[in-house]
Amino acid sequence: MTIKISIDCMGGDHGPSVTIPAAVSFLKRDPNAELILVGLEDAVRAELKKLGADNHPRITVHHASEQVTMDDPLEVALRRKKDSSMRVAIELVKDGKASACVSAGNTAALMAVSRYVLKTMAGVDRPAICSILPNQKDGPTYVMDLGANVDCEPHHLHQFAIMGSVLVHAMEGIERPTIGLLNVGTEDIKGNEVVKLTSKLLQADHERGALNFYGNVEGNDIFKGTTDIVVCDGFVGNVTLKAVEGLARFVKMVLTTEFKRNPITMLGALIANSALRRISNRLNPSRYNGASLLGLRGLVFKSHGGADAEAFSWAIRRAHDAASQDVLQQLSAMIAELMPRETPQEPVATNIG
Repeated sequence: MTIKISIDCMGGDHGPSVTIPAAVSFLKRDPNAELILVGLEDAVRAELKKLGADNHPRITVHHASEQVTMDDPLEVALRRKKDSSMRVAIELVKDGKASACVSAGNTAALMAVSRYVLKTMAGVDRPAICSILPNQKDGPTYVMDLGANVDCEPHHLHQFAIMGSVLVHAMEGIERPTIGLLNVGTEDIKGNEVVKLTSKLLQADHERGALNFYGNVEGNDIFKGTTDIVVCDGFVGNVTLKAVEGLARFVKMVLTTEFKRNPITMLGALIANSALRRISNRLNPSRYNGASLLGLRGLVFKSHGGADAEAFSWAIRRAHDAASQDVLQQLSAMIAELMPRETPQEPVATNIG
């Protein structure tokens, strides 16, 4: 079955110079995919020509006259730039011409435009950003929310857990994925009132067999792989993600500096070259690029704005996998089954750091 993915080619820090090489590279690995490249047609075709892919049979170029910059406020992205590459790529999903959309653009704008165009699923108050981090079990830990909702009530975190469970089941083939609630300690008495009340909701689901709730987890459990899913509000999630990214860059810088310090350390690096390559591969952040915007009536994946071609290619792959595993339909079915029939009604605000 052929899966079509729409690509916002103008988004991110680098635009077509990254998104288009990534698209061409992805197609070389997957013979059953088609891509719709959305952006300024002249710029897109020029980049394709450089790569010798201007007549690629599985690439379609879709012109969009505007682009959302990384600094554009929501008002501009949502109401003024109605022909932006971001919005057009999302509209292709809404119209059924693409199974998923991938963008490295402004996160706040992407969430707002996606929510406006696609709408949220029935029973979902707020979409959430979910991505994966590596763990010592050589598997991924799914973490959500990573910045879409900085202020959450217990029923929001409850919904995140349900959506995360469905996503992991579909993507990883785990029948009953374990769910951890991120806290300052594992004891039930720890945490603020939101976390404590969320724990009670998840425990009730666990007792009736709806969810596999492990209990409270701490930050180090993310990398231990203690649970398949770690749930938190967007403030905590975004701070955690940025801290992890910063630590990864710092460790890489330190290792590079120390191995180049003198001839003896350079010789040590040469001897350890094979092990260092394996370490680099396991911890390569490019492999974990591509966060899903869960809770929408369509699949949208967010690439890191500064991603290189390899990382952006991984985001496309993640979107393709989600579409091929029919994640959207599974989410719709499970949300209808598991979501509480009534949740507190309150104004919805999306805040992305």
